Amino acid sequence: MASSIARIVCLILLFICCGHGQDFGYDGKSGPDFWGLNYRGCNGGKLQSPIDIQLNNVIRKEFPPLIFEHFDKPLETVRLENNGHTALLSIKIGNLPNIRGGPLNATYNFTQLHFHWGRNDDEGSENLINNQSFPLELHMVLFNTDYGNFSNALNHDDGLVVLSFLFHRTIKENPSYQKFESGLPAVENFNASVDIVGFVSLDNFTTTDRSEYVTYRGSLTTPPCSEVVTWIEFINTIPLSHDQIQEFRLLSGSDGKLNHNFRPVQAANDRSVYMNIPTANNSNKPTNSNQKSSSTYLKNNLVLLVPVIIFSQKYFNFAVN
Repeated sequence: MASSIARIVCLILLFICCGHGQDFGYDGKSGPDFWGLNYRGCNGGKLQSPIDIQLNNVIRKEFPPLIFEHFDKPLETVRLENNGHTALLSIKIGNLPNIRGGPLNATYNFTQLHFHWGRNDDEGSENLINNQSFPLELHMVLFNTDYGNFSNALNHDDGLVVLSFLFHRTIKENPSYQKFESGLPAVENFNASVDIVGFVSLDNFTTTDRSEYVTYRGSLTTPPCSEVVTWIEFINTIPLSHDQIQEFRLLSGSDGKLNHNFRPVQAANDRSVYMNIPTANNSNKPTNSNQKSSSTYLKNNLVLLVPVIIFSQKYFNFAVN
């Protein structure tokens, strides 16, 4: 009972931080250019996110393996919500996933995941790769358990981790997103929410091919833009059809259709960006057929040419069929 109450309190604090009741948007005088007027953290920081990740400037490094706990467990019940800024998914009943290892010095517990998208399939992601945008980006937010809860973690430089997954467009629909997509019409209106029973695992919802990634220190990409985030941007992208991506653009915010919700890239300010280079013994292998085909498909359809990095043929393949 106490743990359930603590989780609810944590989620309330998280929603306040990540959108609920906050006066910001993505257009006009409520857009990103004006966030700094009401939120000092969004104005002039040295570690703001998102950024344009230039692969020829990354520092190659082999980190310890990332350890994902409960990512392979199907989720009993999740809550899908339209908070006016994004489609946000939290766990209502199920094992609480956590992560440790890699560039992290602590264990981080899952709090929620949400999405960023654009007006069309040529834009939408917040982080860019070599100035290349992707049609959709998933942010999974976790907090450092050393600080007890999300609210306390916001006060520490290593308080949060955001696991970021980019998407590429395909002809075929991604079956792992069917139940999620079926819930989106129920949350089309601002402040609407729906519970989804019998949800897939986070492994199925993202990818298990996670040993190759880029990591850097940054911030939340929405007000208050707190610079307390370790970003982990995974190399392999997730397949989703145009029709599935289009469902996100049908959501409404407080000022009408939420057809885009990405913050423009911020200055990198000479911060270090690392790319994990795993060995054969330090890699996560895909565990289902959908993930295997996605990984193979991406590696055979390269459009980002990075000749200065020999191994780039495996990385950030943006396929459009």
